[in-house]
Amino acid sequence: MALPPDGPSVLVIGCGALAHEMLDIVSRHQMRNVRVECLPAILHNSPERIPDAVQKKLEQSKGYDSVFVAYADCGTGGKLDEVLNRYGVQRLEGAHCYEFYSGSDAFHAMQEEELGTLYLTDFLARHFDRFIWKGLGLDRWPELRDDYFGNYRRVVYLAQTDDPVRTEEAKRAAEKLELEFERRNVGYGEMEPAFVEVSTRAKVSA
Repeated sequence: MALPPDGPSVLVIGCGALAHEMLDIVSRHQMRNVRVECLPAILHNSPERIPDAVQKKLEQSKGYDSVFVAYADCGTGGKLDEVLNRYGVQRLEGAHCYEFYSGSDAFHAMQEEELGTLYLTDFLARHFDRFIWKGLGLDRWPELRDDYFGNYRRVVYLAQTDDPVRTEEAKRAAEKLELEFERRNVGYGEMEPAFVEVSTRAKVSA
């Protein structure tokens, strides 16, 4: 992962579940000084592995002027921040992607409105069966639905794009879980301005 002499000056280490969105932001804003490296999205099923995986990427990030981590805390219980503090690296604000996609104030308002909410993003709507239905064993033991989701009341789909296919996938997920469905168009939320700031700051300091 060494930086080529004429290559990007900023490395973004991000979650694979954000890959499409990150690359779209970089492309639309013509961030030629930014390179994106993704870790496997499946790490979210084992969040205790995220800090070590990020640290390994950081150890390989020689030659970049700056590094930014496109993760929230993501269930690491502060362990990711311990790693980042040692390297002097910043990350996306918030506890998880639902918070930085919707915006912190809006997310906490949704939580106040209904604590029993399962949130889906474009990625999770598309991969619901793999990451949630099969990931939790509900394809083999559907009776576990009540154990996992008995206290949930709704699915809120935090949409990054206005894609009817993703919306239908999110609706089907809610139907499978026997929960109410709601869609909120949040776009890229706080992630986009964070990327713009990182790219701009690197250009100014170059």
